Amino acid sequence: MKHSFSVWLAAAGMALSSLNSFSSWAADAPAAAAPARPTLGSVERLSPELDRLIAPGVEMERLAEGFNWSEGPTWLAKEKAIVFSDVPENKIYRWSEKDGLTVYLHPSGYDGNEVRFREQGSNGLTTDRSGKLVVCQHGNRRIARLLSREGVTGEFEPVVAQVNGRRFNSPNDLCYARNGNLYFTDPPYGLEGTDKSPLKELMVNGVYLLRPKAQPVLLVSDLSFPNGIALSPDEKTLYVNISDPRRPVVMAYEVQADGSVAQGKVLFDTASLAAQGRKGLPDGLKVDVNGNLWATGPGGVLIISPQGQHLGTLLTGEATGNCAWGDDGSTLYITADMYLARIKTLTKGHSPWSEK
Repeated sequence: MKHSFSVWLAAAGMALSSLNSFSSWAADAPAAAAPARPTLGSVERLSPELDRLIAPGVEMERLAEGFNWSEGPTWLAKEKAIVFSDVPENKIYRWSEKDGLTVYLHPSGYDGNEVRFREQGSNGLTTDRSGKLVVCQHGNRRIARLLSREGVTGEFEPVVAQVNGRRFNSPNDLCYARNGNLYFTDPPYGLEGTDKSPLKELMVNGVYLLRPKAQPVLLVSDLSFPNGIALSPDEKTLYVNISDPRRPVVMAYEVQADGSVAQGKVLFDTASLAAQGRKGLPDGLKVDVNGNLWATGPGGVLIISPQGQHLGTLLTGEATGNCAWGDDGSTLYITADMYLARIKTLTKGHSPWSEK
């Protein structure tokens, strides 16, 4: 009896020792890695120069989906979040690592009751020097600054709504210069019937300059569908994407000392890419600190040198609306039709507010 008890006690001790060893291993073992996010598309490398901008093997991450037409992303540094428009749905969404996807503003671009709008919501977004969100509003036909929010409802103040007493068509995209000059495009995409809309008050689809405390000035009037807009880091060149299937080009204009522009030239023609059946037209664009353009167009996001060389493409597989730099400035967020995606780069985006 005593012998049996001793054998049992020894066995129990071994079992307890094994349990303690397992508990110690479990405590020291690394936590299971979070599931990898799904990827989107692929990276097309057309020049060795692209390896200096995007490391080999890096892929686009798909962050959120299910949108009607995602557009106009911009980074909110204070919130550590990307915000972007769903233009037909009249909403701005917010996405962050901490909170995931939430509705940020609704309505975002139109607070009236008329129904003669093709796309009534917000489109292009940016931030001013103080970090406030500045919004291109299709339905309200203006550019406005967000002053405050209560829930998802925002209080706005107009930045610019008319030129020479006439309402804009539907301001689409915008960018600031360091001195506060605001450049923006005004195609008719928000109006039902576009150029044939009875609501259209302007004969042109223009590119405009708004100087601080001044009236807007029409800079370019001979464009069919001006869309995305950006300044080079030295602010000597203004880039404009043209979303015209008959002339799908990226234009470059020489900026004069007073902020106006000289006659433009075609920097890059995307017609051959569109002829391959790639989805999309030139739409939004941004520049990095080295002056490379990251311009949405047929196939996804075209990466173009300041000299007009096509270095590669972020092939999203969808018509792609726009892109914007976020996080520490090296992450490119992409709005591609129903998707929000991002990719880590080896460069950083240019911002007028980060310059001394």
